[in-house]
Amino acid sequence: MRQRHTAIRAAMLVASAALIFTACSKVGATAAPTGAASTEPSSAASASAAPSEAAASIDPNDLLAIILKNGVIRVGTDPAYPPQSLLKPDGTFEGFDIDTANEIGKRLGVKVEFVTPDFSVVEAGKWAGRFDISVGSVTITKKRLDNLDFTSPYYYTPAQMTATTASGITTLDGLAGKTVCVGEATTYYQWISGTLALGDGSALAPVPAGMKVTTLKTDQDCALSVKSGRHDFEGWLSSSTTVAAALAAKTPMIIVGAPVFNEPLAVATDKSGPPHAALQAALDRIIKAMHADGTLSASSKKWFDGLDMTVAQ
Repeated sequence: MRQRHTAIRAAMLVASAALIFTACSKVGATAAPTGAASTEPSSAASASAAPSEAAASIDPNDLLAIILKNGVIRVGTDPAYPPQSLLKPDGTFEGFDIDTANEIGKRLGVKVEFVTPDFSVVEAGKWAGRFDISVGSVTITKKRLDNLDFTSPYYYTPAQMTATTASGITTLDGLAGKTVCVGEATTYYQWISGTLALGDGSALAPVPAGMKVTTLKTDQDCALSVKSGRHDFEGWLSSSTTVAAALAAKTPMIIVGAPVFNEPLAVATDKSGPPHAALQAALDRIIKAMHADGTLSASSKKWFDGLDMTVAQ
Protein backbone atom coordinates (compact mmCIF):
# COMPACT_ATOMS: atom_id res chain seq x y z
CA MET A 1 0.00 0.00 0.00
CA ARG A 2 1.36 3.39 -0.91
CA GLN A 3 1.82 5.98 1.85
CA ARG A 4 -0.16 9.15 1.09
CA HIS A 5 -1.71 11.97 3.10
CA THR A 6 -5.33 11.34 4.05
CA ALA A 7 -6.63 14.20 1.96
CA ILE A 8 -4.91 12.94 -1.16
CA ARG A 9 -6.24 9.43 -0.60
CA ALA A 10 -9.75 10.75 -0.21
CA ALA A 11 -9.44 12.77 -3.41
CA MET A 12 -8.20 9.71 -5.30
CA LEU A 13 -11.08 7.59 -4.07
CA VAL A 14 -13.72 10.14 -5.10
CA ALA A 15 -12.14 10.73 -8.52
CA SER A 16 -11.61 7.05 -9.29
CA ALA A 17 -15.05 6.07 -8.05
CA ALA A 18 -16.57 8.71 -10.25
CA LEU A 19 -14.84 7.09 -13.22
CA ILE A 20 -16.54 3.78 -12.52
CA PHE A 21 -19.97 5.03 -11.49
CA THR A 22 -20.58 8.17 -13.60
CA ALA A 23 -20.77 7.94 -17.38
CA CYS A 24 -19.40 11.41 -18.03
CA SER A 25 -16.46 11.24 -15.59
CA LYS A 26 -12.84 11.94 -16.56
CA VAL A 27 -9.67 11.52 -14.48
CA GLY A 28 -6.06 12.47 -15.00
CA ALA A 29 -3.09 10.39 -16.10
CA THR A 30 -2.46 7.14 -14.22
CA ALA A 31 0.78 5.50 -13.22
CA ALA A 32 2.29 3.24 -15.87
CA PRO A 33 1.26 -0.42 -15.50
CA THR A 34 4.06 -2.97 -15.66
CA GLY A 35 4.91 -3.60 -19.30
CA ALA A 36 2.84 -0.71 -20.66
CA ALA A 37 3.24 3.02 -21.18
CA SER A 38 1.48 5.55 -18.97
CA THR A 39 -1.75 6.72 -20.60
CA GLU A 40 -4.74 8.85 -19.69
CA PRO A 41 -8.00 6.90 -19.29
CA SER A 42 -9.79 6.95 -22.63
CA SER A 43 -13.38 7.90 -23.37
CA ALA A 44 -14.06 4.17 -23.44
CA ALA A 45 -13.52 4.14 -19.68
CA SER A 46 -16.48 6.46 -19.22
CA ALA A 47 -18.54 4.33 -21.58
CA SER A 48 -17.99 1.31 -19.33
CA ALA A 49 -19.37 3.07 -16.27
CA ALA A 50 -22.90 2.73 -14.95
CA PRO A 51 -24.70 5.98 -15.74
CA SER A 52 -26.62 6.63 -12.53
CA GLU A 53 -24.65 5.20 -9.61
CA ALA A 54 -23.03 7.60 -7.18
CA ALA A 55 -19.53 7.28 -5.82
CA ALA A 56 -20.97 7.24 -2.31
CA SER A 57 -22.79 3.99 -3.11
CA ILE A 58 -19.56 1.98 -3.05
CA ASP A 59 -19.35 -0.16 0.06
CA PRO A 60 -16.07 0.94 1.70
CA ASN A 61 -15.41 -2.73 2.50
CA ASP A 62 -15.82 -3.78 -1.12
CA LEU A 63 -12.61 -4.76 -2.87
CA LEU A 64 -13.28 -2.09 -5.49
CA ALA A 65 -13.14 0.64 -2.84
CA ILE A 66 -9.90 -0.81 -1.47
CA ILE A 67 -8.33 -0.96 -4.94
CA LEU A 68 -9.34 2.62 -5.72
CA LYS A 69 -8.05 3.83 -2.36
CA ASN A 70 -4.68 2.15 -2.86
CA GLY A 71 -4.44 3.10 -6.52
CA VAL A 72 -3.28 -0.42 -7.42
CA ILE A 73 -4.94 -3.59 -8.68
CA ARG A 74 -2.92 -6.80 -8.27
CA VAL A 75 -3.46 -9.18 -11.16
CA GLY A 76 -2.62 -12.88 -11.13
CA THR A 77 -1.35 -14.19 -14.47
CA ASP A 78 0.91 -16.85 -15.98
CA PRO A 79 4.58 -15.90 -16.53
CA ALA A 80 5.09 -18.45 -19.33
CA TYR A 81 1.98 -18.76 -21.51
CA PRO A 82 2.70 -16.90 -24.77
CA PRO A 83 1.08 -15.28 -26.63
CA GLN A 84 -1.35 -14.72 -23.75
CA SER A 85 1.30 -13.79 -21.18
CA LEU A 86 5.06 -13.84 -20.86
CA LEU A 87 7.45 -12.50 -18.23
CA LYS A 88 10.35 -11.03 -20.21
CA PRO A 89 13.99 -11.01 -19.03
CA ASP A 90 13.74 -7.30 -18.22
CA GLY A 91 10.98 -8.01 -15.67
CA THR A 92 8.07 -6.65 -17.71
CA PHE A 93 5.18 -8.65 -19.12
CA GLU A 94 3.65 -8.87 -22.58
CA GLY A 95 0.77 -10.70 -24.25
CA PHE A 96 -2.97 -10.67 -24.85
CA ASP A 97 -3.86 -11.26 -21.19
CA ILE A 98 -1.36 -8.58 -20.17
CA ASP A 99 -2.89 -6.01 -22.52
CA THR A 100 -6.35 -6.95 -21.23
CA ALA A 101 -5.28 -6.50 -17.60
CA ASN A 102 -3.55 -3.20 -18.32
CA GLU A 103 -6.68 -1.92 -20.07
CA ILE A 104 -8.78 -2.89 -17.05
CA GLY A 105 -6.40 -0.93 -14.83
CA LYS A 106 -6.52 2.03 -17.20
CA ARG A 107 -10.31 2.13 -17.17
CA LEU A 108 -10.40 1.84 -13.39
CA GLY A 109 -7.79 4.60 -13.15
CA VAL A 110 -5.31 2.51 -11.14
CA LYS A 111 -1.85 1.00 -11.59
CA VAL A 112 -1.54 -2.69 -12.45
CA GLU A 113 0.86 -4.96 -10.57
CA PHE A 114 1.30 -8.52 -11.85
CA VAL A 115 1.64 -11.58 -9.60
CA THR A 116 2.48 -15.08 -10.91
CA PRO A 117 0.82 -17.73 -8.72
CA ASP A 118 0.69 -21.37 -9.81
CA PHE A 119 -2.48 -22.02 -11.75
CA SER A 120 -3.58 -24.55 -9.14
CA VAL A 121 -3.62 -21.69 -6.61
CA VAL A 122 -5.79 -19.56 -8.89
CA GLU A 123 -8.26 -22.35 -9.50
CA ALA A 124 -8.58 -23.33 -5.84
CA GLY A 125 -9.61 -19.86 -4.63
CA LYS A 126 -8.74 -18.77 -1.09
CA TRP A 127 -6.14 -16.37 -2.48
CA ALA A 128 -5.71 -14.78 0.97
CA GLY A 129 -5.26 -11.32 -0.53
CA ARG A 130 -2.16 -12.22 -2.54
CA PHE A 131 -3.82 -10.79 -5.66
CA ASP A 132 -7.17 -9.16 -6.42
CA ILE A 133 -8.20 -10.65 -9.76
CA SER A 134 -6.91 -13.20 -12.24
CA VAL A 135 -6.48 -12.29 -15.88
CA GLY A 136 -4.77 -15.52 -16.82
CA SER A 137 -6.95 -17.24 -19.42
CA VAL A 138 -9.11 -18.95 -16.80
CA THR A 139 -11.80 -21.11 -18.37
CA ILE A 140 -15.27 -20.94 -16.84
CA THR A 141 -16.14 -24.43 -15.60
CA LYS A 142 -18.89 -25.66 -13.31
CA LYS A 143 -16.32 -26.85 -10.79
CA ARG A 144 -14.50 -23.50 -10.70
CA LEU A 145 -17.78 -21.69 -10.11
CA ASP A 146 -17.68 -23.20 -6.61
CA ASN A 147 -14.57 -21.12 -5.79
CA LEU A 148 -14.49 -18.26 -8.27
CA ASP A 149 -16.71 -15.53 -9.69
CA PHE A 150 -16.33 -14.72 -13.38
CA THR A 151 -17.00 -11.85 -15.73
CA SER A 152 -18.43 -12.42 -19.17
CA PRO A 153 -15.82 -14.17 -21.34
CA TYR A 154 -13.25 -11.84 -22.88
CA TYR A 155 -12.18 -14.44 -25.43
CA TYR A 156 -12.50 -18.09 -26.45
CA THR A 157 -9.93 -20.69 -27.48
CA PRO A 158 -10.20 -24.16 -28.98
CA ALA A 159 -8.40 -26.91 -27.04
CA GLN A 160 -6.08 -28.56 -29.55
CA MET A 161 -4.42 -31.98 -29.29
CA THR A 162 -0.96 -32.59 -30.71
CA ALA A 163 1.35 -35.58 -31.01
CA THR A 164 5.13 -35.71 -30.98
CA THR A 165 6.69 -36.38 -34.36
CA ALA A 166 8.76 -39.13 -32.71
CA SER A 167 5.56 -41.02 -31.84
CA GLY A 168 4.47 -41.35 -35.47
CA ILE A 169 0.86 -40.69 -34.38
CA THR A 170 -1.24 -38.68 -36.85
CA THR A 171 -4.81 -38.95 -35.52
CA LEU A 172 -6.60 -38.30 -32.24
CA ASP A 173 -7.63 -41.96 -32.01
CA GLY A 174 -3.97 -42.87 -32.39
CA LEU A 175 -3.44 -41.51 -28.87
CA ALA A 176 -5.68 -44.19 -27.34
CA GLY A 177 -3.75 -45.81 -24.53
CA LYS A 178 -0.97 -43.23 -24.84
CA THR A 179 0.20 -40.52 -22.40
CA VAL A 180 -0.60 -36.85 -22.96
CA CYS A 181 1.11 -33.95 -21.19
CA VAL A 182 -0.94 -31.03 -19.83
CA GLY A 183 -0.50 -28.17 -17.37
CA GLU A 184 -1.43 -28.73 -13.74
CA ALA A 185 -5.06 -28.07 -12.71
CA THR A 186 -6.09 -27.18 -16.26
CA THR A 187 -9.26 -27.93 -18.18
CA TYR A 188 -7.08 -30.17 -20.36
CA TYR A 189 -6.31 -32.37 -17.34
CA GLN A 190 -10.00 -32.40 -16.44
CA TRP A 191 -11.02 -33.43 -19.97
CA ILE A 192 -8.66 -36.41 -20.04
CA SER A 193 -9.72 -37.33 -16.48
CA GLY A 194 -13.40 -37.18 -17.44
CA THR A 195 -14.27 -34.46 -14.93
CA LEU A 196 -14.62 -31.42 -17.21
CA ALA A 197 -17.95 -29.59 -17.44
CA LEU A 198 -17.75 -26.16 -19.08
CA GLY A 199 -19.71 -23.39 -17.44
CA ASP A 200 -21.59 -22.57 -20.65
CA GLY A 201 -22.55 -26.21 -21.25
CA SER A 202 -20.46 -26.56 -24.43
CA ALA A 203 -20.01 -30.05 -25.86
CA LEU A 204 -16.82 -32.04 -25.41
CA ALA A 205 -15.23 -34.56 -27.77
CA PRO A 206 -14.97 -38.11 -26.39
CA VAL A 207 -11.61 -38.98 -24.80
CA PRO A 208 -9.73 -41.73 -26.69
CA ALA A 209 -9.92 -45.05 -24.81
CA GLY A 210 -7.25 -45.59 -22.19
CA MET A 211 -5.60 -42.20 -22.67
CA LYS A 212 -3.28 -41.40 -19.75
CA VAL A 213 -2.19 -38.01 -18.48
CA THR A 214 0.99 -36.53 -17.05
CA THR A 215 1.28 -32.97 -15.75
CA LEU A 216 3.89 -30.25 -15.68
CA LYS A 217 3.60 -26.86 -14.00
CA THR A 218 2.33 -25.11 -17.16
CA ASP A 219 1.19 -26.09 -20.65
CA GLN A 220 4.25 -24.43 -22.09
CA ASP A 221 6.52 -26.71 -20.04
CA CYS A 222 5.16 -29.70 -21.99
CA ALA A 223 6.23 -28.17 -25.30
CA LEU A 224 9.60 -27.13 -23.93
CA SER A 225 10.18 -30.65 -22.62
CA VAL A 226 9.53 -32.16 -26.04
CA LYS A 227 11.82 -29.62 -27.63
CA SER A 228 14.58 -30.54 -25.17
CA GLY A 229 14.31 -34.22 -26.07
CA ARG A 230 11.88 -35.67 -23.53
CA HIS A 231 10.06 -38.77 -24.84
CA ASP A 232 7.96 -40.13 -21.95
CA PHE A 233 4.68 -38.84 -23.41
CA GLU A 234 3.28 -38.96 -26.92
CA GLY A 235 0.79 -36.07 -26.90
CA TRP A 236 0.28 -32.56 -25.65
CA LEU A 237 -3.04 -30.75 -25.17
CA SER A 238 -3.24 -26.96 -24.89
CA SER A 239 -4.99 -23.94 -26.39
CA SER A 240 -4.79 -23.67 -30.16
CA THR A 241 -2.95 -20.37 -29.77
CA THR A 242 -0.27 -21.83 -27.50
CA VAL A 243 0.09 -24.82 -29.80
CA ALA A 244 0.50 -22.54 -32.82
CA ALA A 245 3.23 -20.57 -31.04
CA ALA A 246 5.06 -23.78 -30.08
CA LEU A 247 4.93 -25.16 -33.61
CA ALA A 248 6.17 -21.84 -34.98
CA ALA A 249 9.11 -22.21 -32.58
CA LYS A 250 9.99 -25.55 -34.26
CA THR A 251 8.70 -27.81 -31.48
CA PRO A 252 8.70 -31.34 -33.00
CA MET A 253 4.96 -31.96 -32.77
CA ILE A 254 2.00 -32.00 -35.14
CA ILE A 255 -1.68 -31.13 -34.74
CA VAL A 256 -3.94 -34.18 -34.59
CA GLY A 257 -7.68 -34.00 -35.08
CA ALA A 258 -10.12 -31.15 -34.61
CA PRO A 259 -10.23 -29.19 -31.33
CA VAL A 260 -11.68 -31.34 -28.54
CA PHE A 261 -13.62 -28.48 -26.91
CA ASN A 262 -13.97 -24.70 -27.03
CA GLU A 263 -13.12 -22.72 -23.89
CA PRO A 264 -14.84 -19.54 -22.61
CA LEU A 265 -12.16 -17.55 -20.74
CA ALA A 266 -12.92 -14.78 -18.27
CA VAL A 267 -11.58 -12.52 -15.53
CA ALA A 268 -11.87 -14.29 -12.17
CA THR A 269 -12.26 -13.12 -8.58
CA ASP A 270 -12.03 -15.12 -5.35
CA LYS A 271 -15.38 -15.97 -3.75
CA SER A 272 -13.68 -16.40 -0.37
CA GLY A 273 -11.99 -12.99 -0.54
CA PRO A 274 -13.25 -9.59 0.60
CA PRO A 275 -16.75 -8.51 -0.48
CA HIS A 276 -16.48 -7.65 -4.17
CA ALA A 277 -19.93 -7.17 -5.67
CA ALA A 278 -19.05 -3.65 -6.84
CA LEU A 279 -15.72 -4.80 -8.26
CA GLN A 280 -17.37 -7.71 -10.05
CA ALA A 281 -19.96 -5.42 -11.62
CA ALA A 282 -17.29 -2.91 -12.68
CA LEU A 283 -15.12 -5.61 -14.22
CA ASP A 284 -18.03 -7.05 -16.16
CA ARG A 285 -18.99 -3.60 -17.48
CA ILE A 286 -15.41 -2.98 -18.56
CA ILE A 287 -15.13 -6.32 -20.39
CA LYS A 288 -18.44 -5.70 -22.19
CA ALA A 289 -17.30 -2.18 -23.13
CA MET A 290 -13.99 -3.54 -24.45
CA HIS A 291 -15.96 -5.94 -26.65
CA ALA A 292 -18.28 -3.17 -27.83
CA ASP A 293 -15.58 -0.64 -28.70
CA GLY A 294 -13.33 -3.16 -30.47
CA THR A 295 -10.45 -3.06 -27.97
CA LEU A 296 -10.46 -6.82 -27.37
CA SER A 297 -10.87 -7.67 -31.05
CA ALA A 298 -7.93 -5.47 -32.04
CA SER A 299 -5.75 -6.93 -29.29
CA SER A 300 -6.67 -10.47 -30.32
CA LYS A 301 -5.68 -9.82 -33.91
CA LYS A 302 -2.41 -8.31 -32.70
CA TRP A 303 -1.41 -11.32 -30.58
CA PHE A 304 -3.04 -14.20 -32.48
CA ASP A 305 -1.82 -13.60 -36.03
CA GLY A 306 -4.87 -11.70 -37.19
CA LEU A 307 -7.45 -14.02 -35.60
CA ASP A 308 -10.37 -12.61 -33.66
CA MET A 309 -10.64 -14.96 -30.68
CA THR A 310 -13.17 -12.75 -28.88
CA VAL A 311 -16.20 -14.50 -30.37
CA ALA A 312 -17.14 -18.13 -29.77
CA GLN A 313 -15.87 -20.45 -32.49
